[in-house]
Amino acid sequence: MAKDFSIALLMDFYGDLLTEKQREFLEYYYNEDLSLAEIALNEGITRQGVRDAIKRAERQLFGMEERLSLAARFEDMKHGLEDIIDCADAVHEHNKRCGLSREINEAAARISATAERLINA
Repeated sequence: MAKDFSIALLMDFYGDLLTEKQREFLEYYYNEDLSLAEIALNEGITRQGVRDAIKRAERQLFGMEERLSLAARFEDMKHGLEDIIDCADAVHEHNKRCGLSREINEAAARISATAERLINA
């Protein structure tokens, strides 16, 4: 895969496509920082069974991203919006130094506000 995404990000996009147990094991392992042995003890299965389930779920998440590229598109969109905000800020600063056009300042502020809203949506 071209980009290395975290399991947490992939879970946000594709977690609902996993089984309930797969989601639980990934949650325990990555978010609650439980060891394989702790998960195995809590679930009443072997440590190897937990490891296999986690590895299978990870492969499924990365496979879905490989086919659908939702996380990659999200990251690209986020970086593009950050660039738009930087450009709008530069236009605003240039306008302050050179032109003092109220319309340009308002347009730059609207562009920045819209891009911020989209990033945080």
